[in-house]
Amino acid sequence: MSQFDKRQEGFEKKFALDEEQKFKAVARRNRLLGLWAAEKLGISGDAATAYAKEVVAADFEEAGDDDVLRKVTADFAAKNVAVTEQAIRAKMSELLAVAAAEVKAGK
Repeated sequence: MSQFDKRQEGFEKKFALDEEQKFKAVARRNRLLGLWAAEKLGISGDAATAYAKEVVAADFEEAGDDDVLRKVTADFAAKNVAVTEQAIRAKMSELLAVAAAEVKAGK
């Protein structure tokens, strides 16, 4: 194997690892967002955990964060919880940083 092939293989492995960590961080962020939203909705215990799983599952509807945002926004609207879309997006950003740090730390 040439030096070029070794470098290319190294870059491919790094890319795969980065993508895996990104996926895990987004999934963790969505779980944390679900727990945060559950608290705002007055849901606790096992029901809050189940709701967080619903939020994680919502992310598989389409690429990007809009599907998760739509779910949480709709659930807040259904329960008359006054949280703006901007506040939800800000919380998503905040929780992504937390989740990425946790994934990187191996938690």
